[in-house]
Amino acid sequence: MMLSRKEKNRKKKKKAPILLVVSILLISFGIFFSGTNSYKFLKGFFLYKMGQVEFTETKSAANTEEVQASTGQDEELYSKKPEIGENIGNLVIPKIEATLPIIHGTAEEELEKGVGHFAGSVLPGESDNSVLSGHRDTVFRRLGEVGKGDLLVVTTSAGEFTYRVNRVRIVDADDRTVIVPKPKATLTVSTCYPFDFIGDAPQRYILVASLVSSS
Repeated sequence: MMLSRKEKNRKKKKKAPILLVVSILLISFGIFFSGTNSYKFLKGFFLYKMGQVEFTETKSAANTEEVQASTGQDEELYSKKPEIGENIGNLVIPKIEATLPIIHGTAEEELEKGVGHFAGSVLPGESDNSVLSGHRDTVFRRLGEVGKGDLLVVTTSAGEFTYRVNRVRIVDADDRTVIVPKPKATLTVSTCYPFDFIGDAPQRYILVASLVSSS
């Protein structure tokens, strides 16, 4: 049976409120669901980032403790930096039975007095790279006899620090990698090379040693 136009319009009007209610419910549910997920996402992201920060801080603290354990440092070793030209201790090289004064600074005036300590590097015993240098024809005349596995002992006001040579390098005179920072307590000893060269030597003989004990 065919419905009249009036009956069709009446049925459409009845359906309209139902569709409106359904639409409102769907929209409300969508907003609630979206908001809940957003909240969970933001909360998860926030906790993740907080976890990263805590992990980074924990890792940093662990690294600091590891460095301190490897160097025996629980506190600052030196209360103040020495003055240029000041005698800061001695370098003992058992292999060649040598005891050499260490002077803070590496200008000619300091090198004439003993082994020079590069002022831009940390002091012996501290974490990082402590750099010493000397003339091959005076204090380091026999340094070529010292090699991998040999000990270098430094005594200062902070104590006695024993290093073991783990690498021998021969580099160009202008090679700046000798003074780069190190991740742990290191002693780098440098002199001109070849030892029998007359005039300004074109290279450097380098001993790189790691701290093995301190007292």
